[in-house]
Amino acid sequence: MAIIFEEESRTFSEYLLVPNLTTEKNTPDQVDLSAPIAKYRKGQEESRLKINIPMVSAVMQAVSDDGMAIALARCGGLSFIFQSQSIESQCEMIRRVKKYKAGIVESDSNLSPEDTLERVIELHEQTGHGTAAVTEDGSPEGRLLGLVTTRDYRVSRLSPDTKVKEFMTPIEKLVTAPEGTSLKEANDIIWDNKINQLPIVDSEGRLVGLVFRKDYEFHKANPHELLDSEKKLIVGAGINTRDYQERIPALLEAGADVLCLDSSDGFSVWQERALKWCKENYPDAIIGAGNVVDAEGFKFLADCGADFIKIGIGGGSICITREQKGIGCGQASAVLAVAKARDEYFKETGWYIPLCSDGGIVHDYHMALALAMGADFMMLGRYFARFDESPTRKLLVGGTYVKEYWGEGSNRARNWQRYDDGGKGGKMAFEEGVDSYVPYAGNLKDGLDVSLAKVKATMCSCGSSSIEEFQQKARLVVVSSTSIIEGGAHDVIQKENDRTAR
Repeated sequence: MAIIFEEESRTFSEYLLVPNLTTEKNTPDQVDLSAPIAKYRKGQEESRLKINIPMVSAVMQAVSDDGMAIALARCGGLSFIFQSQSIESQCEMIRRVKKYKAGIVESDSNLSPEDTLERVIELHEQTGHGTAAVTEDGSPEGRLLGLVTTRDYRVSRLSPDTKVKEFMTPIEKLVTAPEGTSLKEANDIIWDNKINQLPIVDSEGRLVGLVFRKDYEFHKANPHELLDSEKKLIVGAGINTRDYQERIPALLEAGADVLCLDSSDGFSVWQERALKWCKENYPDAIIGAGNVVDAEGFKFLADCGADFIKIGIGGGSICITREQKGIGCGQASAVLAVAKARDEYFKETGWYIPLCSDGGIVHDYHMALALAMGADFMMLGRYFARFDESPTRKLLVGGTYVKEYWGEGSNRARNWQRYDDGGKGGKMAFEEGVDSYVPYAGNLKDGLDVSLAKVKATMCSCGSSSIEEFQQKARLVVVSSTSIIEGGAHDVIQKENDRTAR
């Protein structure tokens, strides 16, 4: 007969944290949110790779491209660039992230002198950027001829077919700096010349990148940027169990710092083979695996050599795996079960394997609950898809701005490798994800700052100044449906402006 687990499968919304004593040491400015990514011998050494905030972006077309990877790493987090694309395309995204230098941006808005005003407007709508580089061939590395900013044209005064060369600011009138100029030197030039952007050019006049006044200020305001030993941004990449023997070498050569096997069900021989092959051929590579929801699944992947393990099946907002296949577990119960297994594994072997909670985060306070229950960091899809930096379109639907968001198991993505069951492959028999919209949430950093402020405040209320201390001290209580209702605004008539603000 089938084994039946007696305990109910629960979600994050069914728990609350009970406060501990808050001391003078428990203030938000003293909270450390760093988290390990690679397994290590706890108490004897440090993890080979840490992130500065416990948040990574999901391995999804609608979430994690090079743009998101740059933006999130600058805030201290990590992106796993989606694997449902060609190896060459994914590697190019990795290279773009690694080429990016804090404060020196590779131009992603580029024009040729023969382009028209219509194209300028179109590019501005696509990128949201008010500055475009004009190069000889219209490429980001071409010989710089000038810049076009929103100050250079007025739509009402120029014909749509007006050539860029007629209204751009030519290079003769621009302040530029040579390749090798430091960020501090570039900033001094910007301030001395009262300009908003500074093109960096090589000895042949080719565009290397742009330094923006606002980006330098961002850099100074974000001391937690996630950088490697060469001061380059750290970036991850998703992989699958089909073409890993070709994809892994290419991604590592391109500069990927960490890899993640992306699957709805990681408790499989396919992940075992991929993990063992990777460790045999690239022993220094950091590779995570998953997803699992119980102790047995965790131990299987741990014994296979996984550096971190992802938890969660069917809890994502666009995931319908539970509905379609009837497999999974409530995210809170899954995290608690796997965290218990991880702690036992550490006692037995001396190896601490970081855990990533993937899915089930609806509200910001769920982040704190996931960490308290034993996760070292979280993988988020819907959360990051809402921001400007995600690769999807911003649309006006029903009078509200939204961003497109679709699952890897949807017909739109058709990422069959993620749901591979060992068959012939190349197709999906049914969907395990949906195509949807999420409410637009503006700038990534602004949203992150609010969410992390809430997590820090919760940790302070629980008398904790680090994630490890939080996990040790956390006290959780199961709440009733009535308690959940009581936790929100109730028995009042909210003002219209208050409802809008929320």
